[in-house]
Amino acid sequence: MAREAIVIAAVESYLALRRLAGFTLSNTEYLLRSFARFARDREESFVRTTTALAWASQGPSLAQRHTRYETVRRFAVHAQLDEPQHESPPAHYFGYRTTRRPPRLYTPTEIDRLLAAATRLPPPDSFRPPTYVTLISLLAATGLRISEALALQVSDLSGDGFVIRKTKFQKTRLVPLHATAITGLEQYLRHPQRRPSIGSWIFVTERGDRLAYREVHTVFRRLVSMAQLRVDCGRRPTLHGLRHTFAVRVLEATPTGRSHVGQSMRALATYLGHVSIVSTYWYLEATPELLTDVATASERFVSGGQP
Repeated sequence: MAREAIVIAAVESYLALRRLAGFTLSNTEYLLRSFARFARDREESFVRTTTALAWASQGPSLAQRHTRYETVRRFAVHAQLDEPQHESPPAHYFGYRTTRRPPRLYTPTEIDRLLAAATRLPPPDSFRPPTYVTLISLLAATGLRISEALALQVSDLSGDGFVIRKTKFQKTRLVPLHATAITGLEQYLRHPQRRPSIGSWIFVTERGDRLAYREVHTVFRRLVSMAQLRVDCGRRPTLHGLRHTFAVRVLEATPTGRSHVGQSMRALATYLGHVSIVSTYWYLEATPELLTDVATASERFVSGGQP
């Protein structure tokens, strides 16, 4: 093997190993192969920090430069275990920090208005209204990702709830359902206008085809207009907002006391299918009561008291 091909071989080994662990890595693959070609053109056999910086700096924005650099850095840490001649670039070189805006939440009245609008979808007396009423109700009641809801098959539904199979982050989990949710889904599945789908999908069109995200997104925008939902602090109503709303309402219903909050956080992270509880803690920003409690405890700790 030519010496300049060592980085390329290490990249392919790294990608294969992580895919065995269940990661898809489509963007990671593109970036690392680009970096490997860059290193090869510089006739370098091992990862060099200066080369990683030079390649990452080609990104047109700070966020992209950060992503390129951190992708190579994580790869280099792995490659160094087998070959110490690879350098391990320092973390967070570009100083980029991701920020997430507080979510746009729905009030119970707004959800009712969305559902009422769904019952008026044209054409009249078609299978469309019950499909969107059931879909929006399920998203609001469970916090499922829209991709997870559209991927559900009849065989995923049981008396305990839904089995969500290897979706984002390759996780499989059980989502418990309230008895009323199960009843609503069973009524939808027995609807006289429902046509059997080829793949036994739960949410289907009037033709029996699997309901596509693009169509759902278009219809949801129409429902937002029909329900006269407004932009809130620059944040537009979105499908994903139903998931945000579910998570925040769960935290607001948490019994008082930080020990209960911590337990609820761990349970909610599992329920939502988060790969890291950090993603779940973000919802504290939209839960003022709990956030105030955390801030008070932190201030007490810093001042020398008990948390």
